Amino acid sequence: MTLTQTKDKPAQELKKTTMTGSEAVIHSLLQEGVDTIFGYPGGAIMPIYDALYDFQDKINHVLVRHEQGATHAAQGYARVTGKVGVCFATSGPGATNLITGIADAQIDSTPMVCITGQVPSSLLGSDAFQETDVIGISMPVTKWNFQVTKPEEIADALAKAFYIVRSGRPGPVVVDITKDAQFGSVDFTYTPCNRVRSYVPVPKIKEGALKAAAELLNGAKKPYILAGHGVLISGGTDALVQLAEKAGIPVASTLLGLSAFPPDHPLYVGMLGMHGNYGPNILTQACDVLIAVGMRFDDRVTGKLDTYARQAKVIHIEIDPAEVDKNVKADVALMGDAKAVLEQWLPMVNKNEHADWVNEFRKCDAIEEEKVVREALNPDGEELKMSEVVNLISEKTAGEAVVVTDVGQHQMIGARYYKFRKPDSNVTSGGLGTMGFALPAALGAKIGRPDREVIAIIGDGGFQMTLQEMATIFQTKAAVKVVILNNNFLGMVRQWQQLFFDRRYSFTEMTNPDFVSLSKGFGIEASRVSERDALGSAIDTMLQHDGPYLLEVMVEKEDNVFPMVPAGASLDEIKLEK
Repeated sequence: MTLTQTKDKPAQELKKTTMTGSEAVIHSLLQEGVDTIFGYPGGAIMPIYDALYDFQDKINHVLVRHEQGATHAAQGYARVTGKVGVCFATSGPGATNLITGIADAQIDSTPMVCITGQVPSSLLGSDAFQETDVIGISMPVTKWNFQVTKPEEIADALAKAFYIVRSGRPGPVVVDITKDAQFGSVDFTYTPCNRVRSYVPVPKIKEGALKAAAELLNGAKKPYILAGHGVLISGGTDALVQLAEKAGIPVASTLLGLSAFPPDHPLYVGMLGMHGNYGPNILTQACDVLIAVGMRFDDRVTGKLDTYARQAKVIHIEIDPAEVDKNVKADVALMGDAKAVLEQWLPMVNKNEHADWVNEFRKCDAIEEEKVVREALNPDGEELKMSEVVNLISEKTAGEAVVVTDVGQHQMIGARYYKFRKPDSNVTSGGLGTMGFALPAALGAKIGRPDREVIAIIGDGGFQMTLQEMATIFQTKAAVKVVILNNNFLGMVRQWQQLFFDRRYSFTEMTNPDFVSLSKGFGIEASRVSERDALGSAIDTMLQHDGPYLLEVMVEKEDNVFPMVPAGASLDEIKLEK
């Protein structure tokens, strides 16, 4: 996402006014168009919270129940709005509790500004109460971080922070502000940041590379597009569809790229990756030109790198130079914003069709349908399967909801069986794989897009990692719908134990609380369903409820997710059954 594409209001210059450093923080955020903050107060950030008290008519502060929840809520908010997510936390444990969410935002390219309070500058390095080196701790997982020790530094630091998170490949920043800087006085002026010396967020698109890529593509017999998160971040869905249609190229999606290409389009062939579809995985090994758009060839997509698409010429469209040639060598790298590259490249691409090649994917679809999908959606057994639950939710919402998933079996089932028909509808923890992500991220998504149905699909394990945010949902009255797929197991770990550790279920079975009573204890209406005949009406009741709602669905305990590319195996070794 480039600065010009952000959906935040543009920052404005503000004339000189004397105020405290804390007031300068709030005025800086207002200048950047911030209207929502997720946070948790504490000693070292109290002056900022005191300043915020006078701006409650301009900024909605969401009081989460744990700082990790603040980061995930900010991620959910950012992923569905295109705006910057903003978090507040105090020093010490407040700041360290942010780290998981910051790392998650970094690897999943989510724009987020985290503002932390810090002990007075005179106490830095003295091991004062609640002092921790958040700059050192957060450095490996941020785009940029900075410690403010003087009130005069606040406006420029925040202007730079917002410029960096929005420009180029989005990501998180941390601005740590000492307490004396918050209390101090400053003649406040605000100048938006539009440039940082030596920082080139968006590489210039090279005409020669475009021509070289077009020559490769125009001569291809079996071209193949892999669509990643960068398509959505750049707003490049329409350009991608135009390219695919003009040249008749089949399109597969990464996990985070879901909703970047219409699922019912005749050229869409499914999801890549460890639990992706059969055809997209196995035919990666048969294409002759592979076009990767805004994706980073992570190990869940490539499987064993030594055997990955060795026969293909690779065209990599990417905004971050660090991702090019990192895992897979590109024959042609098209550096730049994905949408801009696609739009400039399109006129050089010849009109073409590859019907026989596309038909190879359809033959694979038929094999997967027989081996996997038929039983997944129409099981013979009495117990409910996760796949039929997600499929029914997809049908009842017409594929138009924002679906927020955690990590594990339910995440892969959600990705496989929910038909995302609108862009920016799939919110999940992709790279870091953070259990506990979904509940607070769904809260943030609903606050950011109250006009859309937001459904959190969560496993019983992940739900219990951040369930305290049910209190935040109750307090905000955000109408999040929560579906717990309860198999009383840490399901994905159990699946691996079954397949690769001789069924030795070492500490993965869970004795769970009564989730329905728990939800009602938080003041949120809830119900439980375990019978197939009652599933449809239970989902209807949830969707029609005015306000937040929790639906616990009891599912088959030892259900497995297939297809599966075992860790470290080649894509050719994909398994369709045990």
